Amino acid sequence: MNDLIKNIDKLHTTELGIKRIRKNLMLVSDDVVEWCKRAIMSEDAVVERKGKNFYITSGIFRFTVNAGSFTIITAHIIRS
Repeated sequence: MNDLIKNIDKLHTTELGIKRIRKNLMLVSDDVVEWCKRAIMSEDAVVERKGKNFYITSGIFRFTVNAGSFTIITAHIIRS
């Protein structure tokens, strides 16, 4: 099992991270971290680790999570 999935309860972000993720994903959710957790845990999510970060693609979203602290750094909509 993937380290990120095993430690999903440790997933968090900063106040600035919340603002950045809301803006980038155009979210209106009150709980950005919970929203991200659900997206990361979805069946279609693909998690890969490159260096110090996890990169998760889930549907049209791409998340970057620090592998050491489990901090959501950013998230983007994937544009084709």
